[in-house]
Amino acid sequence: MSKRTDNRHRVATICREATGLPHHTCMRWAADGLISRSQPVPDAAGADQQALEAELLMGLANGLRRDQVDGAVLGLVRSVPDPKGVELWVHPEMGARVLSVLLPRVDWARHLRYGVPGLRPVREGGRVRLRSLLRDASVVLAHPDPEWASYLDEPACAEHIWWHNRDRLHPWESGGPARAADAGADRDRLLSRLIRRPRLVNEPGSAHGCANTYARNAQELSIEWCCSVEVDDLARRLCRSGLTAGQDSPGRGGGRLTFGEAALIVRKGPCGLVKRLPRIYGC
Repeated sequence: MSKRTDNRHRVATICREATGLPHHTCMRWAADGLISRSQPVPDAAGADQQALEAELLMGLANGLRRDQVDGAVLGLVRSVPDPKGVELWVHPEMGARVLSVLLPRVDWARHLRYGVPGLRPVREGGRVRLRSLLRDASVVLAHPDPEWASYLDEPACAEHIWWHNRDRLHPWESGGPARAADAGADRDRLLSRLIRRPRLVNEPGSAHGCANTYARNAQELSIEWCCSVEVDDLARRLCRSGLTAGQDSPGRGGGRLTFGEAALIVRKGPCGLVKRLPRIYGC
Protein backbone atom coordinates (compact mmCIF):
# COMPACT_ATOMS: atom_id res chain seq x y z
CA MET A 1 0.00 0.00 0.00
CA SER A 2 1.42 3.40 -0.99
CA LYS A 3 1.89 6.15 1.57
CA ARG A 4 -0.75 8.25 -0.19
CA THR A 5 -3.30 5.41 -0.06
CA ASP A 6 -2.45 4.71 3.58
CA ASN A 7 -3.03 8.37 4.48
CA ARG A 8 -6.35 8.32 2.67
CA HIS A 9 -7.41 5.25 4.65
CA ARG A 10 -6.51 6.99 7.93
CA VAL A 11 -8.46 10.10 6.99
CA ALA A 12 -11.41 8.04 5.77
CA THR A 13 -11.45 6.05 9.01
CA ILE A 14 -11.54 9.23 11.11
CA CYS A 15 -14.33 10.63 8.92
CA ARG A 16 -16.34 7.40 9.16
CA GLU A 17 -15.98 7.20 12.96
CA ALA A 18 -17.15 10.82 13.32
CA THR A 19 -20.00 10.97 10.81
CA GLY A 20 -21.26 7.39 10.45
CA LEU A 21 -20.82 7.48 6.66
CA PRO A 22 -19.70 4.36 4.75
CA HIS A 23 -15.93 3.96 4.49
CA HIS A 24 -16.00 3.98 0.68
CA THR A 25 -17.72 7.38 0.69
CA CYS A 26 -15.04 8.80 2.97
CA MET A 27 -12.33 7.22 0.81
CA ARG A 28 -13.77 8.95 -2.24
CA TRP A 29 -13.84 12.26 -0.39
CA ALA A 30 -10.19 11.81 0.61
CA ALA A 31 -9.23 11.01 -2.99
CA ASP A 32 -11.12 14.09 -4.21
CA GLY A 33 -9.44 16.32 -1.62
CA LEU A 34 -12.67 17.17 0.23
CA ILE A 35 -11.18 15.87 3.51
CA SER A 36 -7.61 15.70 4.84
CA ARG A 37 -5.63 14.93 8.01
CA SER A 38 -6.13 18.52 9.17
CA GLN A 39 -9.84 18.52 8.24
CA PRO A 40 -11.24 14.96 8.31
CA VAL A 41 -14.83 16.28 8.35
CA PRO A 42 -15.85 19.16 6.04
CA ASP A 43 -16.65 22.43 7.81
CA ALA A 44 -19.63 24.63 7.00
CA ALA A 45 -18.30 27.41 4.79
CA GLY A 46 -20.36 30.45 5.77
CA ALA A 47 -20.98 32.26 9.05
CA ASP A 48 -24.77 31.96 8.71
CA GLN A 49 -24.58 28.22 8.12
CA GLN A 50 -22.26 27.69 11.09
CA ALA A 51 -24.52 29.80 13.31
CA LEU A 52 -27.68 27.88 12.35
CA GLU A 53 -26.02 24.50 12.90
CA ALA A 54 -24.76 25.68 16.30
CA GLU A 55 -28.25 26.87 17.26
CA LEU A 56 -29.72 23.52 16.25
CA LEU A 57 -27.16 21.69 18.37
CA MET A 58 -27.91 23.91 21.38
CA GLY A 59 -31.62 23.32 20.87
CA LEU A 60 -31.18 19.56 20.76
CA ALA A 61 -28.78 19.49 23.71
CA ASN A 62 -31.09 21.50 25.97
CA GLY A 63 -34.30 19.94 24.66
CA LEU A 64 -33.37 16.25 24.70
CA ARG A 65 -31.52 16.16 28.03
CA ARG A 66 -31.48 12.46 28.97
CA ASP A 67 -34.56 11.86 26.81
CA GLN A 68 -32.82 9.79 24.14
CA VAL A 69 -33.06 6.36 22.51
CA ASP A 70 -30.26 3.89 21.78
CA GLY A 71 -27.58 6.38 22.72
CA ALA A 72 -28.52 8.94 20.07
CA VAL A 73 -27.44 11.84 22.28
CA LEU A 74 -28.64 14.55 19.88
CA GLY A 75 -31.29 12.34 18.26
CA LEU A 76 -28.96 11.87 15.27
CA VAL A 77 -27.16 8.81 13.93
CA ARG A 78 -25.32 10.03 10.83
CA SER A 79 -24.32 13.19 9.02
CA VAL A 80 -23.50 14.00 5.42
CA PRO A 81 -21.45 17.19 5.79
CA ASP A 82 -20.74 19.57 2.95
CA PRO A 83 -19.32 23.12 2.96
CA LYS A 84 -22.70 24.42 1.75
CA GLY A 85 -24.78 22.54 4.33
CA VAL A 86 -25.35 19.27 6.11
CA GLU A 87 -27.81 16.39 5.93
CA LEU A 88 -28.52 14.91 9.36
CA TRP A 89 -30.05 11.44 9.72
CA VAL A 90 -32.48 11.22 12.63
CA HIS A 91 -32.79 8.14 14.84
CA PRO A 92 -35.85 6.17 13.61
CA GLU A 93 -37.63 6.50 16.97
CA MET A 94 -36.75 10.14 17.64
CA GLY A 95 -38.00 11.97 14.55
CA ALA A 96 -41.05 13.58 16.16
CA ARG A 97 -39.10 14.43 19.32
CA VAL A 98 -36.29 16.13 17.38
CA LEU A 99 -38.75 18.31 15.48
CA SER A 100 -40.66 19.04 18.68
CA VAL A 101 -37.65 20.53 20.46
CA LEU A 102 -36.38 22.46 17.41
CA LEU A 103 -39.49 24.11 15.96
CA PRO A 104 -40.43 27.32 17.80
CA ARG A 105 -43.54 27.38 19.95
CA VAL A 106 -44.98 29.11 23.01
CA ASP A 107 -47.13 27.78 25.84
CA TRP A 108 -50.79 28.63 26.26
CA ALA A 109 -49.97 31.67 28.43
CA ARG A 110 -47.55 32.98 25.75
CA HIS A 111 -44.66 33.41 28.17
CA LEU A 112 -42.65 30.19 27.84
CA ARG A 113 -40.68 29.82 24.62
CA TYR A 114 -39.23 26.73 23.00
CA GLY A 115 -37.26 25.88 19.89
CA VAL A 116 -34.94 27.80 17.59
CA PRO A 117 -36.20 31.30 16.70
CA GLY A 118 -37.04 31.76 13.03
CA LEU A 119 -36.81 28.05 12.16
CA ARG A 120 -39.34 26.78 9.63
CA PRO A 121 -39.80 23.27 8.15
CA VAL A 122 -40.21 22.53 4.46
CA ARG A 123 -40.96 18.96 3.40
CA GLU A 124 -38.89 17.73 0.45
CA GLY A 125 -40.21 14.25 -0.22
CA GLY A 126 -39.11 12.09 2.69
CA ARG A 127 -36.76 14.78 4.00
CA VAL A 128 -37.40 17.95 5.96
CA ARG A 129 -35.43 21.10 5.27
CA LEU A 130 -35.17 23.37 8.29
CA ARG A 131 -34.71 26.87 6.92
CA SER A 132 -34.04 29.99 8.92
CA LEU A 133 -35.93 33.26 8.53
CA LEU A 134 -33.10 34.99 10.39
CA ARG A 135 -30.15 33.61 8.43
CA ASP A 136 -29.25 32.62 4.90
CA ALA A 137 -28.92 28.97 5.89
CA SER A 138 -30.74 25.66 6.15
CA VAL A 139 -30.21 22.07 7.32
CA VAL A 140 -31.79 18.88 5.97
CA LEU A 141 -33.16 16.16 8.25
CA ALA A 142 -33.45 12.65 6.81
CA HIS A 143 -35.23 9.56 8.16
CA PRO A 144 -35.63 5.97 6.92
CA ASP A 145 -39.45 6.31 6.90
CA PRO A 146 -40.50 8.64 4.03
CA GLU A 147 -43.68 9.55 5.93
CA TRP A 148 -41.99 10.28 9.23
CA ALA A 149 -42.86 14.00 9.19
CA SER A 150 -46.21 13.99 7.39
CA TYR A 151 -47.85 15.64 10.42
CA LEU A 152 -46.05 18.87 9.49
CA ASP A 153 -48.69 19.38 6.80
CA GLU A 154 -51.57 19.05 9.25
CA PRO A 155 -53.08 22.04 11.12
CA ALA A 156 -51.34 22.70 14.44
CA CYS A 157 -52.61 24.31 17.63
CA ALA A 158 -51.92 27.95 18.43
CA GLU A 159 -48.79 27.17 20.44
CA HIS A 160 -46.90 26.13 17.32
CA ILE A 161 -45.98 29.52 15.92
CA TRP A 162 -43.91 27.92 13.13
CA TRP A 163 -47.14 26.61 11.56
CA HIS A 164 -49.05 29.88 11.79
CA ASN A 165 -46.14 32.08 10.66
CA ARG A 166 -44.58 30.17 7.75
CA ASP A 167 -42.87 33.13 6.05
CA ARG A 168 -42.70 35.74 8.76
CA LEU A 169 -41.42 36.05 12.30
CA HIS A 170 -43.64 35.83 15.35
CA PRO A 171 -43.16 38.90 17.64
CA TRP A 172 -41.07 37.00 20.21
CA GLU A 173 -38.71 35.84 17.45
CA SER A 174 -38.02 39.37 16.20
CA GLY A 175 -36.03 40.80 19.08
CA GLY A 176 -35.18 40.74 22.77
CA PRO A 177 -34.05 37.47 24.34
CA ALA A 178 -34.81 35.48 21.23
CA ARG A 179 -32.08 37.30 19.27
CA ALA A 180 -29.52 36.78 22.04
CA ALA A 181 -28.59 33.52 20.31
CA ASP A 182 -25.81 35.37 18.43
CA ALA A 183 -23.04 33.98 20.59
CA GLY A 184 -20.03 34.66 18.39
CA ALA A 185 -17.97 33.00 15.68
CA ASP A 186 -16.01 30.75 18.06
CA ARG A 187 -19.13 29.13 19.51
CA ASP A 188 -20.66 28.77 16.06
CA ARG A 189 -17.57 27.12 14.58
CA LEU A 190 -17.14 24.68 17.47
CA LEU A 191 -20.77 23.55 17.71
CA SER A 192 -21.29 23.45 13.95
CA ARG A 193 -18.37 21.04 13.83
CA LEU A 194 -19.80 19.02 16.71
CA ILE A 195 -23.23 18.46 15.13
CA ARG A 196 -21.43 17.12 12.04
CA ARG A 197 -19.82 14.41 14.22
CA PRO A 198 -22.87 12.55 15.63
CA ARG A 199 -21.16 9.16 15.90
CA LEU A 200 -18.57 10.56 18.31
CA VAL A 201 -21.22 12.53 20.20
CA ASN A 202 -23.15 9.28 20.66
CA GLU A 203 -20.27 7.46 22.36
CA PRO A 204 -21.24 8.68 25.88
CA GLY A 205 -24.73 7.22 25.46
CA SER A 206 -23.63 3.79 24.27
CA ALA A 207 -23.85 2.05 27.67
CA HIS A 208 -27.23 3.22 29.03
CA GLY A 209 -28.80 4.66 25.89
CA CYS A 210 -28.69 8.27 27.07
CA ALA A 211 -26.43 11.07 28.32
CA ASN A 212 -27.00 14.41 30.00
CA THR A 213 -26.52 17.42 27.73
CA TYR A 214 -26.96 21.08 28.61
CA ALA A 215 -25.58 24.58 28.15
CA ARG A 216 -24.92 26.74 31.21
CA ASN A 217 -24.42 29.76 28.94
CA ALA A 218 -24.19 30.59 25.25
CA GLN A 219 -20.48 29.73 25.07
CA GLU A 220 -20.24 26.35 26.81
CA LEU A 221 -21.88 22.99 26.16
CA SER A 222 -21.59 20.03 28.55
CA ILE A 223 -22.03 16.30 27.94
CA GLU A 224 -22.15 14.09 31.04
CA TRP A 225 -22.36 10.31 31.35
CA CYS A 226 -21.41 7.52 33.73
CA CYS A 227 -20.33 4.41 31.80
CA SER A 228 -18.94 3.60 28.32
CA VAL A 229 -16.15 5.72 26.81
CA GLU A 230 -13.42 7.33 28.94
CA VAL A 231 -13.13 11.12 28.95
CA ASP A 232 -9.53 11.18 27.68
CA ASP A 233 -10.34 8.78 24.86
CA LEU A 234 -13.38 10.76 23.70
CA ALA A 235 -11.50 14.06 23.93
CA ARG A 236 -8.60 12.63 21.93
CA ARG A 237 -10.88 11.29 19.20
CA LEU A 238 -12.82 14.55 18.98
CA CYS A 239 -9.60 16.50 18.59
CA ARG A 240 -8.29 13.99 16.04
CA SER A 241 -11.48 14.55 14.03
CA GLY A 242 -10.58 18.25 13.73
CA LEU A 243 -13.08 19.62 16.24
CA THR A 244 -10.65 22.22 17.61
CA ALA A 245 -8.39 22.54 14.54
CA GLY A 246 -7.25 25.97 13.39
CA GLN A 247 -6.04 27.44 16.68
CA ASP A 248 -2.58 28.69 17.52
CA SER A 249 -2.81 27.18 21.01
CA PRO A 250 -3.94 23.64 21.84
CA GLY A 251 -7.70 23.24 22.11
CA ARG A 252 -7.72 20.42 24.65
CA GLY A 253 -7.24 20.43 28.40
CA GLY A 254 -8.55 17.28 30.06
CA GLY A 255 -12.29 17.14 29.50
CA ARG A 256 -12.49 20.74 28.33
CA LEU A 257 -12.11 21.24 24.58
CA THR A 258 -11.90 24.89 23.63
CA PHE A 259 -12.05 26.93 20.46
CA GLY A 260 -11.36 30.57 21.22
CA GLU A 261 -13.94 31.72 23.75
CA ALA A 262 -16.14 28.63 23.30
CA ALA A 263 -15.84 25.25 25.02
CA LEU A 264 -17.18 21.72 24.97
CA ILE A 265 -16.99 20.02 28.37
CA VAL A 266 -17.07 16.22 28.46
CA ARG A 267 -17.47 14.80 31.95
CA LYS A 268 -17.83 11.30 33.39
CA GLY A 269 -19.25 10.54 36.83
CA PRO A 270 -20.35 7.58 38.96
CA CYS A 271 -22.88 5.08 37.61
CA GLY A 272 -26.36 6.51 38.09
CA LEU A 273 -25.23 10.08 37.31
CA VAL A 274 -27.48 10.08 34.27
CA LYS A 275 -31.12 9.25 34.92
CA ARG A 276 -33.86 9.26 32.34
CA LEU A 277 -36.49 11.95 32.44
CA PRO A 278 -40.14 11.36 31.53
CA ARG A 279 -40.88 12.37 27.96
CA ILE A 280 -42.72 15.66 27.59
CA TYR A 281 -44.33 16.36 24.24
CA GLY A 282 -46.07 19.43 22.98
CA CYS A 283 -49.65 19.32 21.77
